[in-house]
Amino acid sequence: MKDFKDLTKKTVKTLREDGFHKVGQKARLYLKRNREAKSEGRYTDGCFRDVLFVNGCNESLPHPGRYRVTHQREQLESLGITTGEVYFQNLQIDTLRCYRIIIFFRCPYTDLIGNFVELAREMNKTILYDVDDLVIDTVYTDMIPYLDTMEEKQRKDYDANVRSMGKLLRLCDGAITTTSCLAQELEQYVPEVFINRNVASEEMVQLSLQALEQQKVFRVGTEPDTVRIGYFSGSITHNDDFQMILSVLVSLLKDYPKLQLHVVGELDVPEELSSYTDQIITHPFSDWRELPAVIARVDINLAPLTSNTFNRAKSENKWVEAALVKVPTVASDIGAFHEMVENGRTGILCQNTGQWEEALRALIEQPSYRELIGQAAFDYCREYCVTARTGTGLAEFLRKRQKENIAFILPSFQVSGGVMVALQHARILRKTGRDVLLLSIDERGKEKWYDFENCRFPVINCTDSRFLGTIDQAVATMWSTVDYLERIPSIQRKCYLVQNYEPDFYDPGDPLRLQARKTYGFHPQLHYLTISKWCRDWLSQRFGHEVSYAPNGLDPDKFTEKERTMDGKIRILIEGDSTAQHKNVDESFRIVELLDKEKYEVWYMAYHGTPKDWYRVDKFLSQVPYEQVQDVYEQCDILLKSSLLESFSYPPLEMMAAGGYVVAVKNAGNSEYLEDGVNCLTYPAGDIARGAEAIGHICRDEQLRRHLRENGRRTADSRAWQELREEIVNLYQN
Repeated sequence: MKDFKDLTKKTVKTLREDGFHKVGQKARLYLKRNREAKSEGRYTDGCFRDVLFVNGCNESLPHPGRYRVTHQREQLESLGITTGEVYFQNLQIDTLRCYRIIIFFRCPYTDLIGNFVELAREMNKTILYDVDDLVIDTVYTDMIPYLDTMEEKQRKDYDANVRSMGKLLRLCDGAITTTSCLAQELEQYVPEVFINRNVASEEMVQLSLQALEQQKVFRVGTEPDTVRIGYFSGSITHNDDFQMILSVLVSLLKDYPKLQLHVVGELDVPEELSSYTDQIITHPFSDWRELPAVIARVDINLAPLTSNTFNRAKSENKWVEAALVKVPTVASDIGAFHEMVENGRTGILCQNTGQWEEALRALIEQPSYRELIGQAAFDYCREYCVTARTGTGLAEFLRKRQKENIAFILPSFQVSGGVMVALQHARILRKTGRDVLLLSIDERGKEKWYDFENCRFPVINCTDSRFLGTIDQAVATMWSTVDYLERIPSIQRKCYLVQNYEPDFYDPGDPLRLQARKTYGFHPQLHYLTISKWCRDWLSQRFGHEVSYAPNGLDPDKFTEKERTMDGKIRILIEGDSTAQHKNVDESFRIVELLDKEKYEVWYMAYHGTPKDWYRVDKFLSQVPYEQVQDVYEQCDILLKSSLLESFSYPPLEMMAAGGYVVAVKNAGNSEYLEDGVNCLTYPAGDIARGAEAIGHICRDEQLRRHLRENGRRTADSRAWQELREEIVNLYQN
């Protein structure tokens, strides 16, 4: 009562503050958004989760989807595996970004689903099919006699849908199903099948307990000798099952005048029962929430099934539903009933009409026998057939079959050496079978996918998403992304790919300078990785970290090696951000000022920054797409690179791959591969005269050019990604 009063006070307070009109508007808006989200399949928009159930059954056939989607989701969620759900017609390709495992339940094949599965395979997602009936091949559905009564077009459409479900099943990595017989048949279509039996949900158990209390009230005032037998047909396809025990029922209704037959659902009541209409009570198809109360009002539950492969594959739902309200079941001794029911203890199994009649007479005449079996079935099902006590096998099955996933956290998708390295690592790991995703911290970023070198990566923006699913490994790629390793609690292994000493990107006094340095401090659960020996050294010596290292690389085959004759105007390429002090771009332009304007042409390429007023620039190349950068190198003769600080300097290596020449200042990021007089010429930072002389030397000395070119290409080839693949993969081993 206190809770009710508190709730009432809260409601009144809301109404006073907002007014009835505003509260009504809020409620309508909430319901509208909820309906829209459901219709579009956005049950958890912006969430990354473990398992997506794609439900192939709509509201006209809610029963299978409830058991195989809703109940399995309940099992998994209670065991820490997060799930989502979408109706198959609302499925979108973008949904694939946010899940590790996809389970199609009774879904037909569509062109969109075909594309969805194809992309899922490329991304190394796990694709499974769940089915609770042999509705995957007309070989099985032809066993249903009722289908022969359909009109030609109706039957043709039904068969087409069955074949379509079989087509999608064959595209999956495996299947999940309900019974041993069904599993044996499915093994002919997929390489692996797991049995996860149908079980009752928490709500079903709650409603069943309520029904048990209600039926005590219902029994008061009823005739004590009345015995009620219930047949819950579910669908009209069960007409033939009912016919199997029809003669037994006629005999019983004749011999026991106080016997009632309750028929619930779609069933054509046979003519043979017309003499007993006073003893037959029909009920319409009941909503599942009302069903426990309906079942609880009968004394005996009937579950007859004719013996064929299709029926042997069916589950034991009718027995479980009756057991939860302590009603004993008499069932055919086939399939799942044979597997799950202990004959004579938790139910009675029959192989012929003689056994059916014997069992029913015993239960009709012995109330204590009914109570004994009903209680035993109740006890068993409460322990072994409810979501709250099952599902560990399913959870283990899914965890073992999901591919290892790894997330790279990027500051944005603007072209930079650090981003390109992370993307190359992502590409290599994808080819080893990992499920790779990219996380962006760019608040303005709208990307949902990012295409890189024939790999399409899913993108999730960290600023407007929730991460409920498990991420086996996440990699921060720049200092600004490290914080997200802590913000996302589902990350199992946290890595930091250090590619530069980023505090030096900021001037003294800038607070970001110390924030960047903080990421190298004490982080006991952080694994430090790098692609630079220089970074490895200072991380180890200055901060005491154990650091894993793999060399950096490139794809030399993307560059066309072209011999430079140095005839005509010689084209010099300057590359770098003019606003970044450590890039030292000003020095490169001071060097070219010393060169003859008639003999040298200057191209300037930058993704950030623009030419300063005093720069001598014949052609400015701004924000050149990464895939076009090689064309720029191939059109230039000499790269002049005067950076003071680089983690790993790509431009000299790329120029070598293109057959061009390099004049550079040696720094920590290029000293791994630059050798003065072997594959390049270097000059001391600040000595612009030496820089200009190095350019002149290359232009004058043909033998030197040949020597530099041969060794430069050899250097580039040694850094090919395919040569470094194993070392890069080892970098991310747990």
